[in-house]
Amino acid sequence: MSSSTGFDYEGVLQHCAKGDRHALMQLYEQEASRLLTVVMRILKNRPLSEDVVHDAFIKIWKKANTYHQELGSARGWVYTLTRNLALNALKHTHRQVLAEPDFLLDLCDNQVLASAEQPNDMTELANDHLAQASLQTCLEHLEPERKLCVLHAYVDGYTQQEIATLIDKPLGTVKSWIKRSLNALKECLQ
Repeated sequence: MSSSTGFDYEGVLQHCAKGDRHALMQLYEQEASRLLTVVMRILKNRPLSEDVVHDAFIKIWKKANTYHQELGSARGWVYTLTRNLALNALKHTHRQVLAEPDFLLDLCDNQVLASAEQPNDMTELANDHLAQASLQTCLEHLEPERKLCVLHAYVDGYTQQEIATLIDKPLGTVKSWIKRSLNALKECLQ
């Protein structure tokens, strides 16, 4: 049975279950970019999203024989499998970030508060190793929770609402901490 797009998802999964690599390639060409968009909405991290989509296609290849039409559409099965992998990656990422906040400091070497108010100065800062060391020193002067909020916002790319949920603090508190921490970092770096 074909979907409204004319692509035969069920047939492709049946062929994948029989070891037909060409069928997997057809599915990849049909859905990879859309799956990446879905995963990016969940993870907000392109490299991690690309890894999840890659893993999804491996899992589709290995588990295609477990798909049964009575459980729903083949396309729905593919999206559910991919979405579940993305949600698992999100949970793992959050646990890792909370368990190892100092690990995030290493990321500052390549992504120095890129969205600060003076982008030209910050670009120069990113290329200046002495300034990077100063930034790390200034980050160390922040209280641990406030430093974690700044790193989540400017290194991980989380929204303030996501940070509030992640650290279980009110949104207003997180906004205030980030604003005050950025001001403290500016003063420290001058």
